[in-house]
Amino acid sequence: MFIRNAWYIAAWAHEVTDKPLARRILNEPVVLFRNKEGEIGALVDRCCHRSAPLSLGTVVDGGLQCGYHGLTFNCAGQCVAIPGQEKIPQKARVKNYPLVEKDEFVWIWMGEAEEADASKIIDYPYHNDYKNWPHKHGLYHVKANYMLLVDNLMDLTHVGYVHGNTIGGNPMTHVEAKMETLPNNQGLKFIRWMPDSIAPPTYQKAYKFEKNVDRWQEFEYIAPGSIIQWSGAVEVGNNAIENREQPGFSLRLFHGLTPETEDSCFYFWSTANGYRQDEPAACTQLFEEIGKAFLEDKAVVEGQQDRLNELGSDALVDIVSDRARMHMRRTVDRMLADEQVA
Repeated sequence: MFIRNAWYIAAWAHEVTDKPLARRILNEPVVLFRNKEGEIGALVDRCCHRSAPLSLGTVVDGGLQCGYHGLTFNCAGQCVAIPGQEKIPQKARVKNYPLVEKDEFVWIWMGEAEEADASKIIDYPYHNDYKNWPHKHGLYHVKANYMLLVDNLMDLTHVGYVHGNTIGGNPMTHVEAKMETLPNNQGLKFIRWMPDSIAPPTYQKAYKFEKNVDRWQEFEYIAPGSIIQWSGAVEVGNNAIENREQPGFSLRLFHGLTPETEDSCFYFWSTANGYRQDEPAACTQLFEEIGKAFLEDKAVVEGQQDRLNELGSDALVDIVSDRARMHMRRTVDRMLADEQVA
């Protein structure tokens, strides 16, 4: 079951071109395209004539042309041309989905079209600030329910165990982190402090620390599938709690989880470095290091999905570190319940 009246990331903006892009979102077949005028469209991936996938078609003047019999549809889903036929039946149209292009994302609304409010799309200005936050982005197809990845990001005690060779470090540093959680109606924010800890390998590669560091991990979850992260470290003795804007290691990550099916999802992610901003190699190095860590997460959650499919979830036990995850799940459950009532 999915929350439908919400904005999800359908694609990176650069993915949507004049070549149709097929993507399954909330278990619905969708085709994305950019017309000759540069406008973006999202239609159900099914021609209303004989049900051929529109993603097998071609972008032409007027819109997306079906590759089977040549019917052409505009971004609103209305058929605008039928070869050999002047009169176009009024019902010759296909479902279209509201889209918004913003901050290098293409956001899609899969619910009631009249409820789509673009002002509810989160802001991520760092994608527009290459000077201070140079960045790169990626996309993973994950064979697991998108909520397992959200769970993973809400309980960071896993970092020391799963990511020991990259962003992790000593596992107990993460288990014993000081954490403050601020719930809200759309999700929650939390910040974790790890004072006087050894900088993990990824941090050491990026910034040459001479001694131990004070680390932080600041996360904001916006239901159903967006997580904004700011993490970093400064050398001990520099009062990082009061001032994180000082020389050291600092990165911003965007995690966007979009359900494909109940057992698969798309993981849109970006890395932005707040250090050595004039060195393209630093941006690339960070992207590659974080990419390694995310592939480690991917392996874990896909293994979880396999076991959940096989054995179910009845025997699972919550522990203290699940507090943020449990609040997140309650938020999602409430949103699902509200849609069912409506």
